[in-house]
Amino acid sequence: MPISANKLGQGGPIDRKGMELMNAPSPEKQIIARETAKMLIEVEAILFNAEKPFIFTSGWASPVYTDMRKIISYPRLRTRLIDFAVTTIEREIGYERLDVVSGGETAGIPYAAWLADRLMLPMQYIRKKPKGFGRNARIEGDLHEGGRALLVEDLATDGRSKVSFCEALREAGQSCDHAFVFFFYDIFPQTASIMADIGVTLHYLVTWRDVLAAARENTYFKSQTLDEVEKFLGAPAEWSAAHGGVLEIKG
Repeated sequence: MPISANKLGQGGPIDRKGMELMNAPSPEKQIIARETAKMLIEVEAILFNAEKPFIFTSGWASPVYTDMRKIISYPRLRTRLIDFAVTTIEREIGYERLDVVSGGETAGIPYAAWLADRLMLPMQYIRKKPKGFGRNARIEGDLHEGGRALLVEDLATDGRSKVSFCEALREAGQSCDHAFVFFFYDIFPQTASIMADIGVTLHYLVTWRDVLAAARENTYFKSQTLDEVEKFLGAPAEWSAAHGGVLEIKG
């Protein structure tokens, strides 16, 4: 279910207290989440290690790690994920409400290209930092004045990185009311307010909770490991601090 910029998912800022998830996921959405989780685990794009936590460059300690860049090496898997993405976009956004697909540098670029091809829409990508001057200093590809852009990235943690990309699209004369990611952490409570503040609805295929459920169902990992992962998902900041990481990610 998408993290919505308003109760109807139509975009536009609302009061933070009014921020809420949309309706419960449909059976189709649940199937997509479960199948996506299984496939990511099977190609080892998802890793669990509670005994030796992953320490990210931010200083964050985590028993889980996802590497969505691996998907570029698995053509059948990526085709299936794009199938799921197109289904989700059609149901939650609608083809007629999009004019261009915009990938975030760097990991979002291949996903945006695959999606744009399937949706038969123009594609562009957004630089993290400007190159040159003017409105298009951060946009590579043709600009679509007044065009409705779909921001695409591989994943979203707390949503902060989406703010800069959406601002770049708007500064270039386009609108951006929707962002799509293939993997959403969905463990940071501030994500809802971050997306509400920029008036963007976040859509996705799978979350860490879906991955944990698939891992338990298919016994991919030891139960002790999964129990520890569940503790992390329930209190990520506290788990990080207790395992040699920072208590809060700055930014």
